[in-house]
Amino acid sequence: MNRIVTANRLSDGVVVFQDANGAWIEDFNRAAFLSDEAALAVALKRAQQSAADNEVVEPYAVELASRAGHFAPKALREEIRASGPTVRRDLGKQAQGEAPTIVQRASREASHVPL
Repeated sequence: MNRIVTANRLSDGVVVFQDANGAWIEDFNRAAFLSDEAALAVALKRAQQSAADNEVVEPYAVELASRAGHFAPKALREEIRASGPTVRRDLGKQAQGEAPTIVQRASREASHVPL
């Protein structure tokens, strides 16, 4: 099972992802994709130290799904956190090219979010 580690940067609240060196980055696509429990344990330990150092808050692992050959967050909540606002695609990480490549789910349309 593939996962990444995410948190919110303490200084501005932005969603960040841990890269292979343990640094916090905004680009989902450059995050460290962790496929085994040992690597995940090391990443989470690093993340907890970052939280203790007041760099990030509430780090945790996010489960990934493979969609059309790309990794994307499995849960809708994590898709939104990784991409940005669902009401305006010209804002957030999706507008900057830092969002995961997500194949639209059949129950959602690409152009709007149902209320």
